[in-house]
Amino acid sequence: MLERADIVELETPAGDDYARVRQAIEFISRNWKEQPSLEEIAVAVGLAPQQLHTLFRRWAGLTPKAFLQAVTLDHAKSLLRNSVSLLDAAYEVGLSGPGRLHDLFVTHEAMTPGDFKNRGAGVTFTYGFHPSPFGEAIVVSTPRGLAGLGFVDDGDRDGALQDMVVRWPGAAYVRDDSATAALAKRAFDPAEWRQDRPLRVVLIGSDFEVRVWQTLLRIPLGRATTYSSLAESIGKPKAARAVGAAVGRNPISFVVPCHRVIGRSGALTGYHWGLTRKQAIIGWEAGRIGAGES
Repeated sequence: MLERADIVELETPAGDDYARVRQAIEFISRNWKEQPSLEEIAVAVGLAPQQLHTLFRRWAGLTPKAFLQAVTLDHAKSLLRNSVSLLDAAYEVGLSGPGRLHDLFVTHEAMTPGDFKNRGAGVTFTYGFHPSPFGEAIVVSTPRGLAGLGFVDDGDRDGALQDMVVRWPGAAYVRDDSATAALAKRAFDPAEWRQDRPLRVVLIGSDFEVRVWQTLLRIPLGRATTYSSLAESIGKPKAARAVGAAVGRNPISFVVPCHRVIGRSGALTGYHWGLTRKQAIIGWEAGRIGAGES
């Protein structure tokens, strides 16, 4: 039997599509095996079918049915095909600059081991809060580039900031939304994914973590890999668990695409910013491909 949520009035602002479709995503993720109809999903979230259809198309460029297909196990398995060889050959097969891969419009550098060892001491981070396709985001920057990107849940901005502070407790933090607005736009707006203006990111972690995060940047839009494949690709085939821990500590969500790492079975396993959001990002990216941005 399909689970049915209580019908509720959605009071979120019209422009905040993610907040409005999140309930539908959760329903779909619970019931995908039954392949619920548009009408069933709409009833579950208290919307008319046409309202739900319009909302999904505006948010993701996908219909609810197409989104449902994007989060099924069969689809996830198809994303995994040849994932090891994909990582090994990412640049050799000409993926260094095609228009479909926003990740390869990212230039990255790592902070020195001393900076990491000092837990950010002497570093000043600027942070701000901005809308994104996946709810409100916190963006953290240094003069060298984007250093952190996370999400705000249930309006808890203090919690989102603390999630960043515990990573680099020795650093100073200054809020300036205007200073981080351009980075937020560059990260989330496909029109800004331009090879001639790559987004600069700063990777702050241990040498092992940085190697894992750099490898994540080689996973193309619309593809996925597993923790064991990541471990093999960095020459540590027995370190899948350690790789998983490093993936979970990725401080720059979405841009460094840890959401593209899934279980060997194709299951969309846990995500630091919530499994619903991981499903949302994968479905949203499927919409980018379908819209011709691939």
